[in-house]
Amino acid sequence: MINRFLFFFILLLSYGCQQDSVPETIVLMSDWQFKNHTDSTWSKAIVPGSVHSDLFRNSFIKDPFIGSNALELQWISDTDWEYRTEFQLDNTVLNKKHIEINFEGLDTYATVYLNDSIILKSNNAFRRFNVEVSKLLKKNNYLHIIFEKTSTYETLAKAKLPYELPEGDRIFTRKAQFQYGWDWGPVLNTSGIWRPITITAWNDYKIRDIYIEQTELSKDLAKFRVDLEVTSSVKDPITYEIYVNDNLNSEVITTNPTDLKFEIENPELWWPHNLGTPYLYDIKIIAKQNKKTLDTISVKKGIRTIALVAEKDRIGQSFYFKVNGVDVFMKGSNYIPQHSLQDQVTPAHYEQLTQNVVDANMNMLRVWGGGIYEEDLFYDLCDEKGILVWQDFMFACAMYPGDAEFLENVKREALDNVKRLRNHASIALWCGNNENNEAWHNWGWQRGRSEAEKTEIWDNYLKVFDTMLPNIVKSHTNTDYWESSPKHGRLDPLYKTEGDAHDWWLWHSAYPFEYLEENVPRFMSEFGFQGFPSFEVMRFVNQSEDITMASTGFLSHQKHPRGFQLIKDYMKRDFPVPDQPEDYVYMSQLLQAYGMTKGFEAHRRARPYTMGTLYWQLNDVWPSVSWASLDYLGNWKALHYFTKKAFKNVLISSYAKNDTLKTYIINDKLHAQHGTLQIRIIDFNGNQLWSVDKNITVAKNSSEVKHVLDWKNLNFDKNSVVVVTTFNDEVVYYYLDRPKNLKLQKGEIKKQIIKTATGFTIEVSSNTLQKGLFLHSASQGHFSDNFFDLLPNQTLRIDFTTEATSLNDVKIKALNDFIDPDYHL
Repeated sequence: MINRFLFFFILLLSYGCQQDSVPETIVLMSDWQFKNHTDSTWSKAIVPGSVHSDLFRNSFIKDPFIGSNALELQWISDTDWEYRTEFQLDNTVLNKKHIEINFEGLDTYATVYLNDSIILKSNNAFRRFNVEVSKLLKKNNYLHIIFEKTSTYETLAKAKLPYELPEGDRIFTRKAQFQYGWDWGPVLNTSGIWRPITITAWNDYKIRDIYIEQTELSKDLAKFRVDLEVTSSVKDPITYEIYVNDNLNSEVITTNPTDLKFEIENPELWWPHNLGTPYLYDIKIIAKQNKKTLDTISVKKGIRTIALVAEKDRIGQSFYFKVNGVDVFMKGSNYIPQHSLQDQVTPAHYEQLTQNVVDANMNMLRVWGGGIYEEDLFYDLCDEKGILVWQDFMFACAMYPGDAEFLENVKREALDNVKRLRNHASIALWCGNNENNEAWHNWGWQRGRSEAEKTEIWDNYLKVFDTMLPNIVKSHTNTDYWESSPKHGRLDPLYKTEGDAHDWWLWHSAYPFEYLEENVPRFMSEFGFQGFPSFEVMRFVNQSEDITMASTGFLSHQKHPRGFQLIKDYMKRDFPVPDQPEDYVYMSQLLQAYGMTKGFEAHRRARPYTMGTLYWQLNDVWPSVSWASLDYLGNWKALHYFTKKAFKNVLISSYAKNDTLKTYIINDKLHAQHGTLQIRIIDFNGNQLWSVDKNITVAKNSSEVKHVLDWKNLNFDKNSVVVVTTFNDEVVYYYLDRPKNLKLQKGEIKKQIIKTATGFTIEVSSNTLQKGLFLHSASQGHFSDNFFDLLPNQTLRIDFTTEATSLNDVKIKALNDFIDPDYHL
């Protein structure tokens, strides 16, 4: 095999110039090949990557995301795969005293050969492996990795147990659990080199890790302890220069790099973006001896305090986060991996997704426990953009084994990832698992088991989630730990009064949306409802311009067994049910957004009893009908537009019950709000039937009822009016009946399209109220608002950001078009 060598880029960990003493890092990215273990022919591979991606790039398989192709690709995970590369090293590297190969992520059961010597056998996709290889390397080198199918090891592990553990064979393998299939994702159990492989060479000194621990914080001073993990043969004291924002802050001469101290006067705090500036300091440590740089390391550090307050009270147990001494209401969603094949996720995807989170006024993401410990870039962006992260350990909806080998593997995994992420200001919480506790107690998993068997399984659970993981978090960070989300399952009445809750009476048990308004927990960490994706996603799946829901391929992209039926059942309750596919997709998105908003507003109205609402789910791993608010292509569904409005810092929220309308103002800001509250009731032609104006003050961090209206004696048809409420710059519309019962009128929607520097502005108006206006175009781009309501004789301007030079195909749908008996099935 003819091969060029591997120097794609060399990262010199120096202070600006190459020095012989400074460690040198080489990334092994190119000239990789792969093959089926039984084949003789090698093909080009991309590293980092995955076998599915390499097969597709070489045209050996069809796109797994189109039609039902994924169903035909299960043979891939039942096959062993091999990867190889050749690389050259020059004498400047080979003459170093120490040379390691660092494997950032091997998925999963891999045997690694360097020049025909086995140097590693890995069994955990979430772990890093550093292997000393100085004695094996030469100028021309050969690296060969064999990945064995997971079933080989899962069968062996399963046979060791005298009983069966829930849920399937995935529990024995430490890799992304969702790859085995979930109710929103396909079975694409891939393998390969999913994170970089590097070579690091050094002589006498290397910094391996850094932890900057904030030890004290006041308005005037922040104190820190720096713990450096180093490999060193240097006996004499080393000088450590500590730079803050490129200015020398302090200098420490010591032989103990685990206890360096420095201070920052008048510190600027890091805040979630909705409450302040997520300010980050640049901290750089340079290790020197005799003025010669040995190594250097840099970290971005946010100065803040954050604590989970889970204390017994007169109601049950609180659950809220206090940031910089302030009680913060968390508004956000549950985040899953952005793609079934992680190598397909680019930096641009991370940037766009996190910006979508900020733009929708979210201040927290929960990294769900069936996915992956995310890339460093994800957390960097959350730091920069002021998004708090609830971080699950990667365990979900299962009970796991408790043998010594498994526990040691989990311990190493936890240490690797806790230490990797602990400097991030965005990390607010480590949580042991997703729903394992609830499932054991409420999902029938104990049925038919002996007491001894149940005791053993639960004891193994406690070893991991009640002992090992909290001890690791406590020993290596100052972040709080929560054993399992939720604390109580929904079958336990305590789920509404203690800890966090996953409330799936909505959707799974088909409770009406109104249930959310009367049943609020202390912190809602999961609830959701499905909606169809954009027209673009459906066209991609079907590879057709037609919007069809009935193709075999598209049907395979709904992974919940009752998904289509539940959407239809809920739609019948609240909305017209169209019979045309394009109209049905539109209506499903309105339905999803309508129902979820009831939950968002109920949770925010209940502050401070309720102090967070994280919906399921933010994004998709593939094109699908799912609970996501962002579809696979990154398009905003109606839910994301509604979320943006429902998560504003200052929210007007109305709630009608028993002929009484209560108007709340929720203020998440850190200062009081003063202004005029105006409430008007108008008919769908714009005639005002009732109004009130009053000057009000809304306290900071509060939810307050600011007006109560008893409308029994008012003369209007509740199906023909809208309540328009204004406070300062905020305006919201509230309807007194279900959308399907509103007596909306047909009317012309006028539009005018104006070219702008970033795309187009679309002006819309009508002489009658138009509800749920949906603008769409074949041109790629983003509407500043969509699925919105338009008051009679009002002109709204919607910006469409696009690279298109013309826009002649903008179409508009409105709920008004479907208030007709012919549209009901």
